[in-house]
Amino acid sequence: MKNLLFSLLLAATVLSAPVQAAKDPATRKPVTASAAVETYKVQPQLSSLGWTGKKIGGQHAGTINLKEGTVQVKGSQIVGGTFVADMTSLKNTDLTDADYNAKLVGHLKSDDFFGVEKNPTATFVITSVKPLKGDANGNNATITGNLSIKGKTNPLSFPAKVGVKNGVAAASGTASIDRTKYNVTFGSTLFGTAADKAVDDVFTLSFNVIAKGNGVATR
Repeated sequence: MKNLLFSLLLAATVLSAPVQAAKDPATRKPVTASAAVETYKVQPQLSSLGWTGKKIGGQHAGTINLKEGTVQVKGSQIVGGTFVADMTSLKNTDLTDADYNAKLVGHLKSDDFFGVEKNPTATFVITSVKPLKGDANGNNATITGNLSIKGKTNPLSFPAKVGVKNGVAAASGTASIDRTKYNVTFGSTLFGTAADKAVDDVFTLSFNVIAKGNGVATR
């Protein structure tokens, strides 16, 4: 009986040895640390925003300055960002008549449109950047985020060409924005404007944003 008990104990010890070794921290597979996220600073002087608005019988175009912003970069990928546009800088670039130009810009800055006195900035915050393949315009990503204009915030997605190289992050493309979602309703047929006097509800915003890294990364 003693020999039998001894044999059983010896077998149990041998069988349990590999299990104990697997639990030993020294034998675990090394865990690869995730890539650090680095914050790049937007360079307003190297970036541009261009707008185009259409109406019955024509259209107008112009620019808005970027005030500031940051881009989050992980490895060689853009993963986030926040961008602030200076709405007080809104300009028209297709009118040569100075008086007509000033009248149009003044109207766009008024409460009929963007109400820049009370809302001097507009903000876009990226919530996701997903790969995009086969785009005819060469865009390689779909950017999704929250756009805030005139005190209203709505989700917005658009295709873009993005990249990171040698400490510089870049993004360019065109976004289509439904202004009525931001309480910009002047001239909209949805709010009673006659069709022959209508201003298109959708305007486009083209962008070319450049940001530079400073070597500071966080996990």
